[in-house]
Amino acid sequence: MIFEDEYFMREALKEARYAYEENEIPIGAVIVCQNKIIARAHNLTERLTDVTAHAEMQAFTSASNFLGGKYLDECTLYVTVEPCVMCAGASYWAQLEKVVYGAHDEKKGFLLISKKILHPKTKLTGGVLEKECSELMTSFFKKMRD
Repeated sequence: MIFEDEYFMREALKEARYAYEENEIPIGAVIVCQNKIIARAHNLTERLTDVTAHAEMQAFTSASNFLGGKYLDECTLYVTVEPCVMCAGASYWAQLEKVVYGAHDEKKGFLLISKKILHPKTKLTGGVLEKECSELMTSFFKKMRD
């Protein structure tokens, strides 16, 4: 069975909800290779006291460990929010085949700078389950202000 982008984004949303429950910014990621999830991750910046512990970075490490190599050129990253410049840059070095994100990040997303931050061969798809991804972020920041 071949799964669609929405299926894998729902899996990334599960990870984002784990982050939400742990009072982390609710961003989740999964990495898929040959239609199979090989890595799952969510933000851990608060728990690890590490500004680089974004969901994508955690997923890259996990996927690389799973595959036994640093290149993820046959993999797709599904992430609930448009990656920041750091994570997009890391995806460049990992040479991802594709990046799929849910909600746009109008303040810190890499597209504010340039799509060229991604590897030239990386395909990009945005707005997958955007409403669900955006609502989770909005809910989290509302909770934090209350």
